[in-house]
Amino acid sequence: MDFIHQALENFVGFLSQPETLHVFVSNRFLMILLVVFLLKIKYMTYTNIGLSALVNICGTSLHEIAHFVTGLVLNAQPTNLTLWPRKIDGRYVLGQCDFRNIRFYNAFPAALAPLMLLVLGYMLNKWFFANIKVGYLNYIGYIFLQTVLIENALPSRQDVKVAFSNPLGVVMYVALILALMVLFL
Repeated sequence: MDFIHQALENFVGFLSQPETLHVFVSNRFLMILLVVFLLKIKYMTYTNIGLSALVNICGTSLHEIAHFVTGLVLNAQPTNLTLWPRKIDGRYVLGQCDFRNIRFYNAFPAALAPLMLLVLGYMLNKWFFANIKVGYLNYIGYIFLQTVLIENALPSRQDVKVAFSNPLGVVMYVALILALMVLFL
């Protein structure tokens, strides 16, 4: 018993050293390993809809609310917001936001609205390292939040289909994005 107590004390002492924390936080391999581990846990839940809902509810909510709010602002007239996953045709649909008024001027931004979560992730990154004294637990929390934000910012196959459904809208928004890049970069 004394051996276990001593080994535990040595391990905690090792982890308490600032150099150990620095290696943990600055090691990209460990960060990627942690992200892959989190995603593996997430994908293991897909065999149980309740567990899948529990693991995915935060990210799904952010993704679908981004669609909903953008659709509301741009007159796409959202009609349905579903955050609870369900199985349709043998596959899980984690969430859904339907629109009644998709037009050339709102299809592209309403469908790709979750990409705004990347901006939120970028802002979290800047804020975290400027304001938080990094420790193991809050760094793991940071990695978890960034994983949720980035993974749920990516558009689904249906999102891409809706975004590119109207060529006039695509050309209009691509031209706008290019013009803004020229002005501000």
